[in-house]
Amino acid sequence: MKAAIDIGTNTTLLLIAKVSNGNLEVLHEAQRIPRLGKGVDKNGRLSDEAMQRVINVLLEYQENIEEHFPAVDAVRVTATSAVRDASNRSAFLDLVAEQTGWQVEILSGFEEAQLTYLGAYSVIGSTADSQHIVIDIGGGSTEVASGGGRIVRDRYSYDMGCVRFTERFLNDDPPNFQQLSECRRAIQKVLEEFEFNFVDEASLTGVAGTVTSLAYIDQELEAYDPSSLDGYEISQATVAKYISRVQQHSSEWLRQTYPTVMEGRADIFLAGLLILEEFMGKYDFRSVVCSTGGIRHGAIVSNSEG
Repeated sequence: MKAAIDIGTNTTLLLIAKVSNGNLEVLHEAQRIPRLGKGVDKNGRLSDEAMQRVINVLLEYQENIEEHFPAVDAVRVTATSAVRDASNRSAFLDLVAEQTGWQVEILSGFEEAQLTYLGAYSVIGSTADSQHIVIDIGGGSTEVASGGGRIVRDRYSYDMGCVRFTERFLNDDPPNFQQLSECRRAIQKVLEEFEFNFVDEASLTGVAGTVTSLAYIDQELEAYDPSSLDGYEISQATVAKYISRVQQHSSEWLRQTYPTVMEGRADIFLAGLLILEEFMGKYDFRSVVCSTGGIRHGAIVSNSEG
C-alpha cells in the first residue's frame, strides 16, 4: 500500500493505492484547495499564509494515513510549478520537513509530464500501437505528453496555467472582451514554444480540475464520482459552449451553480477552458477524454516499476 501527495499550484491531492503487476487499485483519494501558488507569478515567492495552508493540509493527510491506513509503507510527496518557480522554495521544503517529516520532491516540467501521462492511463488504459496525448492544465503550468501504452515518447511543460493566466490577464470578474483576447493571444504564443507532431489518429486525454470539472458539469452529476468521469468524452463544440456561458457570469455565480467542483476553482475555471480550447484548436482535436488520473497516480506507478 502506497501513498502519493501532489502539491500543486491550486490543489493539494492525496492518493492511497495498491499496485499489482502494474495495475493500480485506488483505495482512497482526497482533495484540498489551499492555492499555494497565489501571487507567485507576480511576486516570485510563496506567501507565508499560502505555505501554512498547505502545511495544514499535509498534517491532515498525515493524520488520515496514520489512523486509517497504517499499512502504507511509503509516502511520496511531489511539488510542481508554484514551488519550482518560487525564490523561497527551500524555506517551504524545510517547513514541510520540520512539521511533517516528509521530504518534498520538486518535479521538473518534464518529470511532471511523464508522471501525468502514466497516471492518466493507469486509470483509463491505453494501447501501445496507438498515439495517445495527455494534457494536464495545472494552476501554474500545462504539461503535454504523447506516447503509446506506458511509453512516453515526447513531452513538454508550458509555463502557463489557470491560476497564472487568471492573475495575469483576467482581472475583472467576469473578464471583459479585451482581457479574454489578450489571454487567448498569450496562450497561442506559449503553445508556439514547442510544436508536437501528432498523427491524425491520435487521441487526446485531459486530466486535472479543468477537464474533470467540465465532465462533471456537462453530465449534470449530483455527486463527484470518478467512475462517471473516467472515459467521458467532451467535444470541442462543448468546450466552446461552456466558455461562452462561463465568460458571461461572475465566479460567484459559477461557485453557487456548481459548488461540488467550483469551490476554490470558480475564479480560474475560465482560463483553464481557454487553454484547453486553444490547444485542441491548434492540433485539430475534435474531442478530449476525461481521466481522473494524474501526477499522484503516476508517482505510485513509477515507483512500483522501479
